[in-house]
Amino acid sequence: MRNERFITWCLATPWALMPERMAAYAAVLARRESGIRADIEDESAQGVSAGPRSRGNARSGAIAVIPVHGAIVQRSSQINICDGGTSTQQISAALADASADDTVSQILLDIDSPGGSVYGVQELAAEIQQVKKPVIAVANSLAASAAYWIGCAASEFYVTPGGEVGSIGVWQAHQDWSKAMEEEGVSITLISAGKFKVEGNPYQPLDAEAQSFMQSRVDDYYAAFTKGVAKGRKVSIDQVRNGMGQGRVLGADQAMSERMVDGIATFDDVVARMQKNIRATTKPAASRLAAAQREIAIMG
Repeated sequence: MRNERFITWCLATPWALMPERMAAYAAVLARRESGIRADIEDESAQGVSAGPRSRGNARSGAIAVIPVHGAIVQRSSQINICDGGTSTQQISAALADASADDTVSQILLDIDSPGGSVYGVQELAAEIQQVKKPVIAVANSLAASAAYWIGCAASEFYVTPGGEVGSIGVWQAHQDWSKAMEEEGVSITLISAGKFKVEGNPYQPLDAEAQSFMQSRVDDYYAAFTKGVAKGRKVSIDQVRNGMGQGRVLGADQAMSERMVDGIATFDDVVARMQKNIRATTKPAASRLAAAQREIAIMG
């Protein structure tokens, strides 16, 4: 069952994702498995290709637009488990293509995502920062959690007037089935080797030692998350941890006041600004006559 695979996968994964979206994804899968068509489904749960698309004139410098839509996972094969989204592998490949394309002068990350798994996000953020071409990001209209982490790696980060950013934090869940199974008359005995091999299993209550270890994993990812945001936004880690919503999603105006973004602009406004930068930095091409005159001067 896809819903059971989804829940099992969720429990084994630390998340940089808005918690309420997790319930929405699980509900969509449950309805589909029961044969009931959902009349309204969250757009962020739909499958989206992360291949770049170009805006502008290739002769004067194109803008490669890379969509970062839906739940973020590390591998393309995991997208079907969470019923749609974008993988860090896809985004990385699109970045490489845009970087290698001589007709592309700038890259735009079009973000509309509630976040996702922490796996692969730190590495993707580092890749974005290493791209030689300008990389601009726009929350259009949501860049939450892992998606915000990715956006912060861009050289400029914008949010649409009605958009939201934030949800800086990491969480993980544990499911305890022991009481429910006991009521059903089912007893589970785990046979294992290795002191902590079955730590955190769903057939027993979570003990203090296991909970402490899970908390340490979440803390480690949170430290990497806040460090990445602080670097990208050029603020202190303390400002990230004690400001910037402290895990909440903020609207455009409040996010701007917290220095979480560089400006408030629509997607088209950001594209127009990037195109203006291309025109300002592109030298006019020499005429054929001028080129011929130079060749004659060299030959003579």
